[in-house]
Amino acid sequence: MAVDMDAVKELRARTGAGVLDCKKALAECGGDVEKSVDFLREKGLAKAAKKIGRTASQGMVFSYIHTNGKIGVLLELNCETDFVARTDEFQTLGHELAMQVAAAIPQYVSIEDVDAEALEREKEIYRHQALEEGKPAHIVEKIAEGRVKKFYEETCLLEQAYIRDPEKRVKDLVMEAIAKLGENIVVRRFARFSIGE
Repeated sequence: MAVDMDAVKELRARTGAGVLDCKKALAECGGDVEKSVDFLREKGLAKAAKKIGRTASQGMVFSYIHTNGKIGVLLELNCETDFVARTDEFQTLGHELAMQVAAAIPQYVSIEDVDAEALEREKEIYRHQALEEGKPAHIVEKIAEGRVKKFYEETCLLEQAYIRDPEKRVKDLVMEAIAKLGENIVVRRFARFSIGE
C-alpha cells in the first residue's frame, strides 16, 4: 500500500516518531492517522517499559509558585543524562508535574511510598465504613480494596488523573516522556508549601 506523505508529516508532527516508523504505522493501520498515533504510542510505551529499571542520577529540581503566591512546590525529577535534563520536553514535564502537585495535593510519589501502617489504618476505616453502611460481611474486604484504589488515585502523584487531561494518569505522562526521550525518568520527591497549612 502506498503511504500518503501528508499523513506521514501529520503523524510525525503529532508523535515525534521517525519517518520510517510513521510509514510502517500507517501501513499497519490502513492509512488511518488516529489508529497510527495509538500504534506508535503503544510501541513507544513498550520500549519505555524496558528503560524503567535503568539508573537515573541526573536531572533537575523544578519549582512552581502559584500566581497568588500562597502555594509553592519543589519537585526533583531525575533522568539518565544531563543532556536529556536540558531538553525542552524534560523541562516541560518537570513544570507540568510541579503544577500537578500544586493543584492536586498528592501526599506520596507512588503506591510504593505509602507507609504500610498508614495503609492498614485506611483499610480498617474502609472496612468499618462498609459495615456501618450495612454491607454484607463477605464483601466488606472487596469494598475496602476498591476504596484503597481510590485512596491511591487521590494521594499518589503517579496514580492521579492528569490535571490537563483527566483521561490520562500522571504515570502515563512520565511513560510518554520516557518513550520520547529514550531514557528512564523518575520523580524522586516533592514538597508542597501552602500558606496557613
